[in-house]
Amino acid sequence: MGKHARPPKPPAPVDPDDPLAPYERRRQPPMEGARRIRPLHGGANHLQPDQPRALEAWDGFTYQPAGTAPNLTAARDWLNEEQT
Repeated sequence: MGKHARPPKPPAPVDPDDPLAPYERRRQPPMEGARRIRPLHGGANHLQPDQPRALEAWDGFTYQPAGTAPNLTAARDWLNEEQT
């Protein structure tokens, strides 16, 4: 089988007056989005749906804690808020 790869991102426009412009592309949020949820108990996200979840938001450089959710349903609701 062939190797699977993500399609490359289009290059970001470079501002000639900004010396840090070439590095701005690295500061884009990962492909999974600007928000993510992580289980506090460890393991896969779909396991133990009634356990609390950590909510994390992208701040332009890294994911920062944004709160907690009591269960997987509430965490997914928070995750989908950014899209509406």
